[in-house]
Amino acid sequence: MDVRTRRRLGFLAAFGAYFAALWLLWYSPIVYPLKIFVVLLHEVSHGLVAVATGGEIQRIVVAANQGGLCECPGGNAFLTLSAGYLGSLGWGALLFWGGVRTGNGARWLAAAIGLGTALFTAFFVRNPFGVLFGLGFGLALLAGARFLDLAVNRALVGVLGLTSALYAILDIKSDVLDRPELPSDARVLSDLTGVPTLVWGVLWIGTALFVVWRLLRWAYRRS
Repeated sequence: MDVRTRRRLGFLAAFGAYFAALWLLWYSPIVYPLKIFVVLLHEVSHGLVAVATGGEIQRIVVAANQGGLCECPGGNAFLTLSAGYLGSLGWGALLFWGGVRTGNGARWLAAAIGLGTALFTAFFVRNPFGVLFGLGFGLALLAGARFLDLAVNRALVGVLGLTSALYAILDIKSDVLDRPELPSDARVLSDLTGVPTLVWGVLWIGTALFVVWRLLRWAYRRS
């Protein structure tokens, strides 16, 4: 067995172990912080697109029940509404790609994520739980970047990225496809455009599945 084959088998084994752990521990306290982090990314994405299209961020709320809110008036409503689920997917893909590509720079990437999380929380998150979580999570990442081994930081960034991308898929399925009557981003977008909620859900989840498939295919071929 050549070196490349061993590396690819190792990648498949690592991904299998990750997916099995995520499946088994999905409702446990271990995975809970990752879910809240993805909620924060979702709301941050709304806010950044609103600002980029001429709006502003008034406040962000991140709730303990994995709910979230971004009050960001102005800007392009269509793009801002679309940015939540697709934004957390995009951040996840970027983090996973960065964790694989940066190699020795994984510490710096983990530190950048931590610093960005803490700063964005301090400036825009306005509920007690959200502030405590955002600052705590950001500082934990900064501490990990400083004190944990390089391999641990690479794994941590990869897990954050892949979990964010996969959670976006589950979120779209739960909030849009399974319960289209909920006041989700897709429901508001449906009211804005006249396109049914389920259509947006199918488009978004198709995009998410394609991105995750391409990401894993790229990582496998690179291993």
